Amino acid sequence: MTLEVNIRHRFDGLSLDVSFGAASGITALFGRSGAGKTTIINAVAGLLKPDSGSVTLDGEHLFDSAARVFMPPAARRLGYVFQDARLFPHLNVRDNLTFGARYAKKGAQGATFEDVTNLFGLEALLERTPTTLSGGEKQRVALGRALLSKPRMLLMDEPLASLDGPRKQDILPYLERLRDGPLRLPILYVSHAVDEVARLADTLVLLKDGRVEKSGPIYDVMADPAAVPLLGVREAGAVIEAQVMEHAPDGLSRLKISGGMLHLPGVLADIGAKVRLRVLAQDVMLSLNRPEGLSALNLLPVTIEAVQLGDGPGAAVSIRAGQDRLLARLTARAVADLGLTVDMNCFAVIKATSVAPGSIGR
Repeated sequence: MTLEVNIRHRFDGLSLDVSFGAASGITALFGRSGAGKTTIINAVAGLLKPDSGSVTLDGEHLFDSAARVFMPPAARRLGYVFQDARLFPHLNVRDNLTFGARYAKKGAQGATFEDVTNLFGLEALLERTPTTLSGGEKQRVALGRALLSKPRMLLMDEPLASLDGPRKQDILPYLERLRDGPLRLPILYVSHAVDEVARLADTLVLLKDGRVEKSGPIYDVMADPAAVPLLGVREAGAVIEAQVMEHAPDGLSRLKISGGMLHLPGVLADIGAKVRLRVLAQDVMLSLNRPEGLSALNLLPVTIEAVQLGDGPGAAVSIRAGQDRLLARLTARAVADLGLTVDMNCFAVIKATSVAPGSIGR
């Protein structure tokens, strides 16, 4: 199923003009406050009618200004999960969940009540009321209610923004299970948190001032030096896939990537499992020669793909390790002193403790 968005809309202080596509998996809309993320998702949901353009889902026009088509929200069969769970306080969890099923199209395929309770671990919560639930538990119920309406697509507008760090880490694995599970429901996900996007998204759409600055597969966009100003210099970094090979007695795990091996702590996945790693650009150093006598365990032979100098003293360097792309943040002086150029071979140094457990996902 494919979503095509091509809309223009003007607000006081924002002129929105965006075009992008979203296919299977999670497509994340990322940008700072005021970039237009919620306006876009509300236009897809039918909660806002754009000035012009079109929104098409699997070939069906949900909105088309030229053809004067504007499908009502209820007819679009989209599940919407808001930042706040918006559960009915007078209903218990079971009744909140089954409320969503009332809006399922007759005969539509989708998740059953048992599917939802198993997927989000809700079995022990069914008789409780929303006032007794934590923020993360409420969001899991809201997700389940949306799924039971048997939507064609899920829309999520900053669903974890109201949660603190530990609660966010609690719910991220459930979203990963939803992404990777048998339902394969396409999801349009709004966020201004890079850590969420890095763990969840398959496709990333970067927004700035109502425009799409960059979009594509998460692995490519995150490793692009041009994305650093949009993500923030301290948040920029690449996403790579690894396979767990060994859990050592000292707490370090050995992971295989296409360019070599990494040794990292805090890996909870089983041996043989594939995981997604977020490696921050500020945690990657470059050396012209293979370094010796370092405490860092992770040394990778790499090739420089791109060098981008910033407006200040910083620089971003895109490097390739096997089939994976990484990003290194250096000073412009270091780039000049080392003579770093495209196609140069060198070594990347990554501290084992630099990849936090929260940056390791399914």
